[in-house]
Amino acid sequence: MQTTRVAAVSMNSELGQYEPTMNCLADFCEQAAAKEVDLVLFPELVIHGHCNPDTWKLAEAVPDGPSVQRLVELAQRFQVHLCAGISEKENDVVFNTQLLVGPEGYIGKQRKLHTSRDESFFYKGGREINVFDIGKCKVGMVICYDNQFPEVARIVALKGADLILMPHAARQGQWEESAESEAKVRSKMLDHVASSYRMRARENACFCIYADQAGRAGYVDSLPRDHYNQPHHPGGAMIIDPQGSILIHAQTERIRDEMIVHDLDAELLGRSRAHPNYALRNRRPELFGELVREQVTC
Repeated sequence: MQTTRVAAVSMNSELGQYEPTMNCLADFCEQAAAKEVDLVLFPELVIHGHCNPDTWKLAEAVPDGPSVQRLVELAQRFQVHLCAGISEKENDVVFNTQLLVGPEGYIGKQRKLHTSRDESFFYKGGREINVFDIGKCKVGMVICYDNQFPEVARIVALKGADLILMPHAARQGQWEESAESEAKVRSKMLDHVASSYRMRARENACFCIYADQAGRAGYVDSLPRDHYNQPHHPGGAMIIDPQGSILIHAQTERIRDEMIVHDLDAELLGRSRAHPNYALRNRRPELFGELVREQVTC
């Protein structure tokens, strides 16, 4: 790994507002380019919206769909690598997919493996765990609920990732139209993320970058307006080092679009992996058979 400057963007993706969303992505790419960022992480399903009732109709082929081409154009124009979430359609089946593109074009994708709550009504789970080399570092993408399964991040690390991207469209609590209510749900979300994702970074000696959708994306008519499955996301962004320390996180006062930027120090990664107790060096996989044995029966 080489020292890499990264950005994490927390932003809203309003249902039915495709062009404004793409314009917002372009604005953040321009800001990132001005800061000489190498890689920008955007949230899960930012392109078409989270559990959008029109998901099947809106979903696109990857990499041949129009949105992928637009992201490639942004990457080329601003000379950055971009990671963004999209609804992908293949053979009329839809996947929750995170894309990775760069100035040289399309690089690869990661499909979300585990669907949460009502996501199973819209998306099928993927079956592969991928890592991609973008030059300065190797990255893996672990999407939202997949981060609650430590085996996924471990496999990404075993496949050589230096950096784990954690895009989210997390719905962790409702809020009222007040600064106090927003601050409360933002702080709760920060604590929730930090409690587990700091460990994902430390146990695998990887940098981790988290970015959540931010704001009310709209209301789904088939659900009560206060239902926990409404696409309302408290937002937030965080960058964690390989020792599990939070390097930087977004503010916790308001729910709004924002971007954080930080340099990932290659020397810190090297020191973490040179430690005598570096877990990936000392693990004994021959003891872990229970992890792949069926434990739940119907």
